[in-house]
Amino acid sequence: MSDPTRPISSDPTLTPPGQEITDGERRAIEMVEAAETGGRKLGGWQRGLVTLVAVAWCLYQMYAAQVGNIDTLTLRATHLGFAFFLAYLVFPHRKIPGHPQTRVPWYDWILGIGATGTAAYLIAQYPSIANEQGGLLTGTDVWVGSGMIVLLLLAAWRTIGIAMPIVAGVFMLYALTGPKGLIRGDLGPQLQLHAGQTWPQVVGQLFANTEGIFGTAIGVSAQIVFLFVLFGAIFDKLGAGEWFMRVAQGVLGGFRGGAAKASILSSALNGVISGSAVSNVVTGGNITIGTMIRTGYSREKAGAIEVASSSNGQLMPPVMGAAAFIMAQNLNIEYRSLILAAAIPAFLCYGTLLVLAHIEALKLGLKGLPKSELPPARRTLLSGWYYMLPLGYLIGTLTINPEATPERVALNTIFVMLVMMFVQEAILANRDGRGVGRGLLDGGKKIIEAFEGGARSMIGIAIATAAAGIIVGIVTITGLGFGLADIVQLASDGVRNAFAFAGPQVATFASIVMVLLMAQLIALILGMGLPTTANYILMSALIVPIIAKIAGLDPTNPAQMLPVHMFVFYFGIMADSTPPVALAAFAAAAISGGNPVATGVQAFQYELRTALLAYMMFFNPQLLLIANGRLGGVTWTEAIPMILFAFIGLVAFSAATLRFLHRRTNPLQALLLLVAALILIIPTHILWNLAALALIAAVYFWQKAGSRAEPPAEPPAALA
Repeated sequence: MSDPTRPISSDPTLTPPGQEITDGERRAIEMVEAAETGGRKLGGWQRGLVTLVAVAWCLYQMYAAQVGNIDTLTLRATHLGFAFFLAYLVFPHRKIPGHPQTRVPWYDWILGIGATGTAAYLIAQYPSIANEQGGLLTGTDVWVGSGMIVLLLLAAWRTIGIAMPIVAGVFMLYALTGPKGLIRGDLGPQLQLHAGQTWPQVVGQLFANTEGIFGTAIGVSAQIVFLFVLFGAIFDKLGAGEWFMRVAQGVLGGFRGGAAKASILSSALNGVISGSAVSNVVTGGNITIGTMIRTGYSREKAGAIEVASSSNGQLMPPVMGAAAFIMAQNLNIEYRSLILAAAIPAFLCYGTLLVLAHIEALKLGLKGLPKSELPPARRTLLSGWYYMLPLGYLIGTLTINPEATPERVALNTIFVMLVMMFVQEAILANRDGRGVGRGLLDGGKKIIEAFEGGARSMIGIAIATAAAGIIVGIVTITGLGFGLADIVQLASDGVRNAFAFAGPQVATFASIVMVLLMAQLIALILGMGLPTTANYILMSALIVPIIAKIAGLDPTNPAQMLPVHMFVFYFGIMADSTPPVALAAFAAAAISGGNPVATGVQAFQYELRTALLAYMMFFNPQLLLIANGRLGGVTWTEAIPMILFAFIGLVAFSAATLRFLHRRTNPLQALLLLVAALILIIPTHILWNLAALALIAAVYFWQKAGSRAEPPAEPPAALA
């Protein structure tokens, strides 16, 4: 992941002439720091302690990956212990924009040490709990476990917001009371309800085994995610993020709407290594948003394009936020199979966004950036070609070598980049006359900064995965998932009966669409208060089994379940740009000076193509390279026409929602484009696909045959 705390580049090929860092950009950076890496600006020995603990956390995770035989619960509890301590040191309980705290108050020292102590207690006592006590907790165990649960919810409140603690609290209340005495009325004979659990039972489920707080989610965070986050932090500190930006501007900046297209390409490249939409907005948007505004985009449109492209960075393999690793564990498939399956939809999403930016440029009558403002593409590519070595090794090894584990590949890549850091800084220092020794010192300093940035970026992920484990543990102990499935089944049966007159196939299709619409809404609502990874964990535990049941899928078959997991994952990502709570949109608006809600609404409109793509993947698993009931069962001769049809459908849908193709569409033309896009969602007979293409072609030539093009609907407004 990108390090959102790094200074904005002063490279003249990146910063437009005459522009300095604005107050809005500083506010956006502070917003990211407060939300993702902690808002405290510590100094002196306290800052030194944070750096020391962060570096120690990185070294421990690297050591754990190197030796590979640390006990499962020990690794997970140690991972959470580091996150606990740093969370209470760098995340204040009350965030005041523009007034960061410069010291850690006494009560946060107590909370941080106490929270870390609960993790240390479990590491020391777990052998006794598991072996001598037979899994039963003593009174002391219950007290310590209770303290961990409370301190975890407080840490989650600080790091990822109030939504997760509230949801977790409701689930624990459900476990303690049981609904039999609370719910009145007949909910149907199929509904399964539990009788309620005691508090020691709940603590035992959440604290003292690997089915609650220390479940699969935090296991993946400790074993794999940390190393990829650290990889991204070091890669960015090397200068790869800025190089990606220059390459994007040099390659696409001169085309129509080039400022927006460069922003999209650079976000796609950064998405390969980054999993944070908000930090991507700030690290790239401080350059691209101002450039888009200068070339004629409104402040809201410029911010929205950056939000859409940065949010979609979480779709790009191999990192895909942190959810990709958890998804692979949930599906019990090789990680390489998942990233290969996710590649085509990700490229479709970004390819369509490039077309969308072109359509907006046509509407506004925009041109490309002047050549004098663009870095020379060839020279820029050659200046940073070596950045592709670690990235190429990472992606190549993950996709080609079936025996390579993600954590081992990430660790090896980190070692390579550490060497590259020293070599690069030594060469630069020697070239500048500062001496090789000075360069080696600079390299060491940058590595420490990268370690600290990576560790601080991991705090929220570790806390979120642990807190999500509370909800997963409650679902397991109460059987809540079965009850929810029964309720949704009743609603689905009602829809199926309502459409019975149209035949069984139509009725079944309608019931499945109803369930998907419900899942879509839940994911968007949860995503307003939860980060993408936590959103996916909850959706995979609660909603994915329900969709599988209604659609008649085999929950043990990864080829059948992957489209469902990708469906909820995509809508969780869309939540980053869904008003009224869209932190990425607020960060973009802080930079652009535009209205944050209007920016979010515009970004959501751009993101509608992501929603359509989610439905396409569900109804056409071939987009995920799934065929004949297995992953990777699609040949290239089958894949190429399928990809083309899907891309054309997404473009038609985007043109319909933007009301513009060759020129502004009338209502009938927009409807025809929408119908063509919907036809291409579901793979049917080739004649239906050809009919959809005919509709799109008819609209295009209908518009082109007009006497003259309409004037731009939104004339460009130059930036003052």
